[in-house]
Amino acid sequence: MRWLWGQLTSMRTALVLLFLLAAAAIPGSLIPQTASGAVKVSDFAKAHPTLDRIYRPLGLYHVYTSTVFSAIYLLLFISLIGCIIPRITAHIRALRRQPPRTPARLDRLPEHGEAVVTADAGERQEVTARARAWLRSRHYRTALDPDGSVRAERGLYRETGNLVFHVFLVVVLIAIGWNTLWGYKGSAVVVEGQGFSNNITQFDDFHAGALVDTDSLTPFSILLKKFTVKFETGPVQRGAAREFSADVTVTRDGSTSEHNLQVNHPLSLGTTKVHLLGHGYAPVVKVTDGNGRVAFQGPVAFVPQDGNFSSTGVIKVPDARPDRLAFQGFFLPTTQIGATGPVSVFPDAYNPQLFLNAWYGKPIAETGTPQNLYVLDTTGLTQVSEKGQKVSFALKPGQGYTLPGGQGSIEFTGYQRWTKIQVSHSPGLPLLFGSILIAVAGLCVSLFTRPRRMWLRITAVAGTGEGQGDEALRVQVGGLDRADARAGLDEDVADLLAAACGQLPRSPGHDDEDGAPGLAGGDTVSGFTGEEDS
Repeated sequence: MRWLWGQLTSMRTALVLLFLLAAAAIPGSLIPQTASGAVKVSDFAKAHPTLDRIYRPLGLYHVYTSTVFSAIYLLLFISLIGCIIPRITAHIRALRRQPPRTPARLDRLPEHGEAVVTADAGERQEVTARARAWLRSRHYRTALDPDGSVRAERGLYRETGNLVFHVFLVVVLIAIGWNTLWGYKGSAVVVEGQGFSNNITQFDDFHAGALVDTDSLTPFSILLKKFTVKFETGPVQRGAAREFSADVTVTRDGSTSEHNLQVNHPLSLGTTKVHLLGHGYAPVVKVTDGNGRVAFQGPVAFVPQDGNFSSTGVIKVPDARPDRLAFQGFFLPTTQIGATGPVSVFPDAYNPQLFLNAWYGKPIAETGTPQNLYVLDTTGLTQVSEKGQKVSFALKPGQGYTLPGGQGSIEFTGYQRWTKIQVSHSPGLPLLFGSILIAVAGLCVSLFTRPRRMWLRITAVAGTGEGQGDEALRVQVGGLDRADARAGLDEDVADLLAAACGQLPRSPGHDDEDGAPGLAGGDTVSGFTGEEDS
């Protein structure tokens, strides 16, 4: 078990699991998912029956809730936690620890240098003070040994940034899990003049996490007063969208308020957001059955098929008598008859027409089984014919058509616009975005921090100085980078040596009174041996 835990919490395993998680998500990006669009899955299955026989047993229509994806997700979660906790403990100890002691042979370090200075009896402490001041100005932590050696270290926050990145990567996984379990998302088509209530029965499609109580959704209702659409009419980018906005009245907690809903500008209602997704046309029709009774009257949403909003739809009249009726066809906002038939040449409604064919059949008992509003199931229906020819007709606003054989009539009274709204509740989204920002900040700290160690040793040189009380001191400096591909170590070693010997000012950017850095009074320097970068 100890060996298995060690393998699971290794960085290599975490990287493998991260790669597997990305690989497992690829089918979810390429194949329609039930959670985001059950209708698309159904259409895909009908269009590709062979692939459907393969995908369905493998669970590729619900990748993100599959056992394999969940197992990889949880293993990655455990691996990251098991990898991070020991590193945090070790890093805390490193932060409290003083810089490592001075090596016995500084000349064996990758970068080193030394100089001999002649100083009086008190200059030894001054050399040490100058060295520590230079190191502190460059954010080194310093410590002084009893023999006068200086040890310094910086860049410990590189590991801090690395740990922050990994910790908040775990928080990102927690936020995703939070959204998955307690979040929900649904959409509904709302026609101008009609309303929507945040109730599960009002959604056209709805997906909720396993722990969502669908009986206690955020209570509110929306009335779509007007939907405004503007398209480019000039020669450049003709037909391009210029404005989509919905004027809505929101009723919540007994109070009403007016709002303007636009694309990418959602309406926030507590922790619930309402987005504007799409729009289209809803022809308004009046259907009279064979008994002379109005069996249906109102708008019917048609689904756009192209950029000029050529739209298809179905008008179902199950309450018509003596036969139930249905109409199937397309709506063209700007109709033009071409060589191949009628087409729409512009997305706005400058010449709207409704093209339909008609169906009839015996009434059937309602079973409560859900049906697709945009697809006509012709089971038990017969297409209306006259003199052996199937009936099809075109209507302009205000026109009607009477079906042969006294089966009824239909009138195209006008059109309205509809919009598709999406209601979503993502409680973990703020935590997710905040965690990503902090993780990226930690990664930047880790990438741009230079972990480096420096040492300085002062030893007496045999012999006497130039004056009474003077002595010869050997100043040795060594440096070590703790990360590969770091430049500037040789310059730092040379600058520290020069600063300690009095050749550089004590603070960066400060010169002597004569405008140029120089030696401290009475010092002599010789023997610089700093190595250059290859």
